[in-house]
Amino acid sequence: MGRMVGKKKAPKRGKRTPIGDRVTFIAMMDKDVVADIKQVAIDEHRAAWDVMEQAAREFLKRRGARRTPK
Repeated sequence: MGRMVGKKKAPKRGKRTPIGDRVTFIAMMDKDVVADIKQVAIDEHRAAWDVMEQAAREFLKRRGARRTPK
């Protein structure tokens, strides 16, 4: 028998799928830090990217960082 040909499943939107004007950003981190971030995300029913975005915003706010003009 041949393979069934049909429509591909649409990707599920959920807490793992970034929404809005976000872009992919890759960073290297200590594996224990990554594990802790993932655990916080699980505990708070959030996506890891959301936890990291919040942490980055809080860091930048404390630092007084501003976006550079284009």
